[in-house]
Amino acid sequence: MPTIRKVQCTSSGTFFVCVPKTWAQHYGLKKGSMIAANEAYDGKLILDPQYNVPLTSATVTLQSGPFLSREIIGQYLLGFDIIRVESKDRIGFEVRDVVKNVVDRLIGLEIVEEDYSNITLQCLLDPSGFPPEKILRRGYTIAASMHRDVVNALINGDVTLAKSVVARDAEGNRLYFLLVRILRTIVQNPSLSEKLGVRPIDCLDYRLVASLVEAIGDECVRIALKTIELKGAKLFDDMKRLFVDFHSACFDAHQTALNAFLNGNIAEAEDVRKVQEKIERVSADIEEVTRKQSLEVVPQILAIVAFLRQIFEHSVDIADLVIPKKNVSSS
Repeated sequence: MPTIRKVQCTSSGTFFVCVPKTWAQHYGLKKGSMIAANEAYDGKLILDPQYNVPLTSATVTLQSGPFLSREIIGQYLLGFDIIRVESKDRIGFEVRDVVKNVVDRLIGLEIVEEDYSNITLQCLLDPSGFPPEKILRRGYTIAASMHRDVVNALINGDVTLAKSVVARDAEGNRLYFLLVRILRTIVQNPSLSEKLGVRPIDCLDYRLVASLVEAIGDECVRIALKTIELKGAKLFDDMKRLFVDFHSACFDAHQTALNAFLNGNIAEAEDVRKVQEKIERVSADIEEVTRKQSLEVVPQILAIVAFLRQIFEHSVDIADLVIPKKNVSSS
């Protein structure tokens, strides 16, 4: 239950509110103590008695077990700076390999101490240096390049390029994990929210958009794997032209959707849905032309069409999260 206080006013016109005694005692406040007051986007006033106290490193200890990889990732996403892995007995080579593989997947996480029964990991990143928009843009750049290259690999029968698309997905995942960590930290730290210019309520939309961008990368990986299965098989020229058109429509859709999200542009967001008719038409044309191809490649081609359609659906989902900036600022 909230503590209710009445607003009072001095004879000179200064407004003031008394803070709860238990709260003041808990933080060691006395007459003359300084606290920071910050106004939130929705009008709430946030009082911080420890605004000048450096943030301490959050530490968690994990026991070596079958789900250690998942647990380390989970604690990283929750914002823990120091993650200790302990074992009652000697930590074996298999466990050490698991830890090192996880470290390679998480930006900023390093092994700083290691002995026969303990491994200490530390995240060396300063969250204030990583604006969510910058991370999201970088993650999208990777997904967009994967989309562009995987279609080129398909129409040119370039298996090597398709394999490079699969390999590139790891970097996109690393950025996604980093963004989730930063967003969680913002929600728990109002001063960081103010410094990065991201409201806690915006973090949910950023998280959803980031997951959709990451999903676009996953669809590109699936297309790449099907391209590899084709083993360099050549497509008919009319099939190539249709796939280029299909790719262009899907690519423009997610590019427009992301720009609309970052700029709060409703008009651009609505433009994404207008591509639906072209997507339906071109995909139907591809399915028709597929009948002329060898039966050996038909399953892969139809699967690729489905994956490209899914990329478009992810673009629509991103566009649906667009909120006009002017409405947000006036709330």
